[in-house]
Amino acid sequence: MPLPRSIQGRLALGLCLGLALLWIAASVAALEALRRRMDEVFDSALQETAQRILPLAVMEIIDRGEGGAQRVASAEPHRERVAYVVRDEAGRTVLQSHDADAADFPDHPPLGFSSTHAARYYAETALQGSLTIVMAEPLEGRRHAVAQAARALAMPLLLVLVPLGFVGAWLLVRASMAPVRGLCAEIETRGGGDLRPLGADGLPTEIEPIAAAIDQLMERLRRALDAERNFAARSAHELRTPIAAALAQTQRLLAETHDDATRERALQVEDTMRRLARLAEKLMQLARAEGGRLLTEQPADCVPVLRVIADDLRRSTGLGDRLMLELPDAPVLTRLDPDALSILVRNLVENGARHGAPDEPVRVSLASDGVLRVVSAGPVVPADRLASLTKPFERGPTSARGSGLGLAIADAIARGARARLTLHSPATDRPDGFEARVSLAEPGPAGAAPTRRR
Repeated sequence: MPLPRSIQGRLALGLCLGLALLWIAASVAALEALRRRMDEVFDSALQETAQRILPLAVMEIIDRGEGGAQRVASAEPHRERVAYVVRDEAGRTVLQSHDADAADFPDHPPLGFSSTHAARYYAETALQGSLTIVMAEPLEGRRHAVAQAARALAMPLLLVLVPLGFVGAWLLVRASMAPVRGLCAEIETRGGGDLRPLGADGLPTEIEPIAAAIDQLMERLRRALDAERNFAARSAHELRTPIAAALAQTQRLLAETHDDATRERALQVEDTMRRLARLAEKLMQLARAEGGRLLTEQPADCVPVLRVIADDLRRSTGLGDRLMLELPDAPVLTRLDPDALSILVRNLVENGARHGAPDEPVRVSLASDGVLRVVSAGPVVPADRLASLTKPFERGPTSARGSGLGLAIADAIARGARARLTLHSPATDRPDGFEARVSLAEPGPAGAAPTRRR
């Protein structure tokens, strides 16, 4: 049987089995001591019985004189636990108990005690060895008594000690493991960007080194991540100025040149500079998304924030009426920072607009339970590609230009907000299209509320 994987289960099972094995060992030792004591008592009774019967048997034989073997009559029929025979010096049986069978007794037993597999014998002589009495006791009775004692010791083990011992050990170990479960729960409930020390207050001595090692690992991880994010953010920020300057010079060159070949090259340089500017902006957003601090202390209604974001997207991206927004009438509370929410929605909408069908709308809807859905039309994305689209610089099967960072940024924000970004293709209730779904709501009761279009 394989051992339980949990420490709690292993300790409880080990304590219970250990207690059961100790009880069995003690029971075996007690039974052995009891058997020896019972043998001493039964042997003593056998010897005393022989010593009491022998004088009476001698008198009986002398009084009746010569004759064959005589069987002592019984007051009423019963099965003898101890039988005996009396023999003369020639080995002839001259007296026997009523239930004795002379064939069951050895012909020349040694004086004192002797045993066979079936019986225990005791032999003693009288009249200078002319008469010998042989007592026989079947060992079945002794074995039955030992078996009864064994059952008496085993029943509490099976019916009381093992069940109660296992329950008691389980409860004791469970209570002792409560600090460990609390430590695990604290680690599980933390967001991806929460690298605060765990602390070792209230932890058992054996677990404190583990908590300290985790704190040290988290501190090293925090420093490494901070260095990486700072480098990405500062690099992107520092790139903005030379990119903007190069873009301005390119645009000036376009305004001043009249040579078609030069103008064509300048247009290519301008397009490249714009792509670099967008890439730098995306890198800054990614650093912001992975940098933590995405949640606010108090939840706030995200409905008006989404309305402002949609208006800004219509102007800045040129989507206009292609961007359709559906919001619930009731407030939807979220702890996601408004800036982070803006980056999340912007990247999802830009992804849908860039890679979806150009003549189809991009639908942004927020349900009353806080689930945000961004749906766009377009070809179905294979299932094996969906899982990889949230990786940086990973693009779907499309010819549209993009940095490959939009969904990675949205996924990083969702994970930092203790949520989950899920991708679906085809979209819900559609034969085609692409859908991104993430929950924004603060946990709490959700009520049905109608939605309105804008």
